[in-house]
Amino acid sequence: MRLFTACLLGLLAAPAAAEIYRYTDAQGRTVFSDRPPQGQPAQRVEPSPLTPIAPPAPSTPAERPALPTTQRYARLEIINLPDDEALRANNGTFDVEVAVEPPLFRGHSLRLLLDGNPHGPATQGTPLTVRQADRGTHSLVVQVLDARGRPIQQSDALTFTVQRISVNSPARPAPPRPTPNRPAP
Repeated sequence: MRLFTACLLGLLAAPAAAEIYRYTDAQGRTVFSDRPPQGQPAQRVEPSPLTPIAPPAPSTPAERPALPTTQRYARLEIINLPDDEALRANNGTFDVEVAVEPPLFRGHSLRLLLDGNPHGPATQGTPLTVRQADRGTHSLVVQVLDARGRPIQQSDALTFTVQRISVNSPARPAPPRPTPNRPAP
């Protein structure tokens, strides 16, 4: 029985191991064939080893595999915030863009740290919003969190200054004045 199985496997593998021949026909065209031509010189071709093709990268975080704990994102940075410059945000709210490569893996999310403290919820989107930042100089960092909310990597700190409209500015609308309580007549 073993001999029969070995012969059967050998016959099945024979087409996969077929030889390839290259020759030029009467019209001068190059021809490839699995049989050498009759009465013509042919060159035996050795095929090169096959190169595996990787499947396309998943497009959503849910489809991506988890990032191994020993691997880091190649790029993680805040990209549209002026570094060491003033930022005009009258109400203290502004958007920041995060560049992360490769794209976030499944289970990972981003969180901002404003002056070393978590700021806003963790999200899988790369535009993030800073809300109600006080006037003055701040540092901003973006962290990658794993599925359990633990930080696994963070960007370099970016220092910037928020400029807000002064409470004494003539451009600022005056707050409503309280009306004095008058006793009833």
